[in-house]
Amino acid sequence: MTHPMLLLVAEQFTTLPILASPSTCTGKTYIITGANTGLGLETARHLVSFSAARVILAVRNLDSGAKAQADIEKTTGRTGVVEVWKVDLAEFASVRSFAERVKALERVDGFVNNAGVFLDKWSVSEGDETTMTVNVVSTMLLGALVMPKLVESARRFGIRPRMVFVVSALGFTAKGELDKGGKVDVFEGLNDEKKQAMDARYALTKLVEMYAVREFAAKFPVKETGVIINMTSPGLCTTQLGRDARTLTRAIQGALRTAMARSAEEGSRTILHGIVGDEETHGKHLSGCEIKEHWIPKWMTDEEGQRTQKQIWKELVAKLVQAGCTTLS
Repeated sequence: MTHPMLLLVAEQFTTLPILASPSTCTGKTYIITGANTGLGLETARHLVSFSAARVILAVRNLDSGAKAQADIEKTTGRTGVVEVWKVDLAEFASVRSFAERVKALERVDGFVNNAGVFLDKWSVSEGDETTMTVNVVSTMLLGALVMPKLVESARRFGIRPRMVFVVSALGFTAKGELDKGGKVDVFEGLNDEKKQAMDARYALTKLVEMYAVREFAAKFPVKETGVIINMTSPGLCTTQLGRDARTLTRAIQGALRTAMARSAEEGSRTILHGIVGDEETHGKHLSGCEIKEHWIPKWMTDEEGQRTQKQIWKELVAKLVQAGCTTLS
């Protein structure tokens, strides 16, 4: 099998299609986390321009969100569509509060779990290292908490809502880091500052997230929920991801982006694919606006990989229930 990173590099130079259009978005409601910059912002801009009725930017900083709203309104010429809601994925209480607001909406057609952090200095939020909390635990908590609203929307309006998780093919490089967590008490093992390499932390969290999303989708099949759950890798894009990292890390990222990065708008097309993807995309890994399930390494899908996936899910569910999620208990 060709190494996923070689596939990713080759795909970086592929022209991506825009698969959404006014005919697929008119009158619909979408929510995008981390939508004040980068991929989230450009995804929101597309949806507004494609006649969505309501696009909610879920952001940590309301001032930044307001600037994003003004920018989208200026470039699309549409007002009264974009809303800015606060959510901080480093705080479970904020996630729960946000999910309660989502419940009050009339409908949700698409929910994009895009927000994430790239840190290279160890810190702790809600009991886990912050990158793991934001990119995995809170992301899955939010997904689980809003899932009932998507199910309700599917049944009430006869639609197929989408829940899209934005992941990264970099996760496929992090098996060695994941193995440091052990076979049981995986999250506890991954929460050991002395064993974990922060320069690989982002990739590790994206690998754990992919395992979690695959199991999440398996637990909530489309035929029962009416909701399509998928995950997409946008590739290397020119965004502000990594802005909180140290100078050297930012310099390395900058050099890579100069050499081969897509623009944030081009990367957002992969998210649009997830938003409009049909039932065939459920539980699947998407990249380059196509299903790229063959990118998933065999060590994720073989017998040992399945044990790892179920163990991660088991431990994650315990965390989510403790954080206030009742949909999985």
